[in-house]
Amino acid sequence: MIALASVTDTAEKIVNQFGIDANMLIAQCVNFLLVALAIWFLAFKKILSTMKEREKQIADSLKNADRIKLELEETEKKQKETLTEASMEAKKTVSVAQEQAKSLLEAQKEEARKEADAIVAKAKSAMELERQNILSDARAEIASLVILTTTKVLDRDLSEEERLRFTEKAENYARQN
Repeated sequence: MIALASVTDTAEKIVNQFGIDANMLIAQCVNFLLVALAIWFLAFKKILSTMKEREKQIADSLKNADRIKLELEETEKKQKETLTEASMEAKKTVSVAQEQAKSLLEAQKEEARKEADAIVAKAKSAMELERQNILSDARAEIASLVILTTTKVLDRDLSEEERLRFTEKAENYARQN
């Protein structure tokens, strides 16, 4: 009890020293409670609900950001795969084009060889024909020379029959040699 009396005494001294009016203090407490309740119901509830909504939005945004991040990583992975596939396709296409070019070049070379062989064959054929013509002309010339020589040696004109016989013999001789 002594402690209670001592606390009461100390409280009275403080009240007297600071000039606290008990009625006024109670009225101020009631006013504070009324203002606090009014602020609580009118402002703080709305503010707290708005804050909870914002927290929920932030949480949803964070979840969305994580989902978007995963989607971005997946998209980047797909992009890399697509680029790799495109690169392989391009290499394949270049390889096919090179093979086709090589094949075309070989075909053109073969065609050029065939054309060259055809030209050489034509040239040989033309040379053989020319040779035959020259030989024929030479035989005819030789035959006429033989006839002319025979005519001069014999000092007379040969009959048609003799000319044919000498011409045939000269041609046979020319063919054998």
